Amino acid sequence: MNVLRDSSPRISAMSQHAVDNVRKLEAIIREAPQFELETRHVIHGGMYSRTIRMPAQHILTGTLVKVPTLLIISGHVTVYLGDGHAELIGYGVVPASAGRKQAFVSHMDTDISMIFCTSAKTISEAEEELTDEVDLLVSRSGQGSNLITITGE
Repeated sequence: MNVLRDSSPRISAMSQHAVDNVRKLEAIIREAPQFELETRHVIHGGMYSRTIRMPAQHILTGTLVKVPTLLIISGHVTVYLGDGHAELIGYGVVPASAGRKQAFVSHMDTDISMIFCTSAKTISEAEEELTDEVDLLVSRSGQGSNLITITGE
């Protein structure tokens, strides 16, 4: 049997120092004008996905993620990994561990989807499963919009 190994990046859990670095960046960019994001939420078949489109030339920090996820990225971004960074160009599916707080810089309009297994029945439940920093989610900030699909399957 042939085994193919993918050399795509994997996003691992981050050290407390790396998480603190993202928090410092977050404090700085919070003072800058904010851009509106639409968050597209889907709960279907025991999975929750949330998708945003980052406009070109923007910086975005995420919350401290409590669960392992898949990130699907389509575009061109640089992502802070704690011990360095990775430039992601094109389309990729990236395994991402719990215990991370990302910072992204978009070089072109970029779609980012995060998917994880859940038993949540509402978006609020899924977001609370995702992070303890729900108050930092753009989807709860009033600075964007939400498009919600819950299939009940």
